[in-house]
Amino acid sequence: MKKIISGGTGEFTDKKSRFIANIYHIEDEDMAVKIIEQLRKKYWDARHNCYAYVLGGKSEIQRFSDDGEPSGTAGKPILEVITGNECGNCLCVVTRYFGGVLLGTGGLIRAYTNAAKDALAACRLGELTEGVHAFLDVDYNYVGKVQYICAQNDITIVNTEYADGVTFELMMENAARNVLEKNMTEMSSGKICLRDICSMQMYRDDTGKLCR
Repeated sequence: MKKIISGGTGEFTDKKSRFIANIYHIEDEDMAVKIIEQLRKKYWDARHNCYAYVLGGKSEIQRFSDDGEPSGTAGKPILEVITGNECGNCLCVVTRYFGGVLLGTGGLIRAYTNAAKDALAACRLGELTEGVHAFLDVDYNYVGKVQYICAQNDITIVNTEYADGVTFELMMENAARNVLEKNMTEMSSGKICLRDICSMQMYRDDTGKLCR
C-alpha cells in the first residue's frame, strides 16, 4: 500500500474539454467531503467535479461519483487509477470544463483516466511498512556506535538530545529493530534497551526516508 506524501495536479485536454485532476491524502470521509466541496467552489463554473476516494488499511471504504457524467465513465475510472496503483487513504477529484463536443463513453473513460494518472505522477508516494517508534538512552561513549548501526540499517534518527547522557529518538522497520537490539545487548551486556516502544505503520518515501 502507498501513501500520498504530497498531492499532485494533472490536466488532460480532449476536443477542447479540460480535465483537471487533484489528488490528496485524506484521514477520513469528513476530510474527503470537505475537500470536494472546496474544489466545487473553486471550480464553480465547471460542468462536472467527479471523484473517487479510498480509506482504511486495506482500502475497505471506496466511494466514487460521476457527478452527472454517464454512469461508469468518470468516478469508476478514477477509482481504478487509485486502486490500481495501491494508493491508500487517497482522494482524487477530476474537474471537467466542457469544450462543446461530446466525447462518448470511451472518450470520457480515457480522459478521466489520463487526468487521474497525470495527477498521480505528480505526487510524492511512500511505501507502507510496519515498524516501531522508540527511544534509546546511552552514555556518550556509545554515540558513534549507535549512529553507525543506524546508518547501516536504515534506522531513522528523528532527534538527538544531549544531557548527562544521550537520548536518541528512532524510527525503524521491525527487521532493523532486531539488529539494533542485538547489537546493543552485545555491546552493553544487556544494560542498554529500547524504551517507550510504539508499534506503528510508517512509510518509506521516494528518497528512502521513513515517515509517519
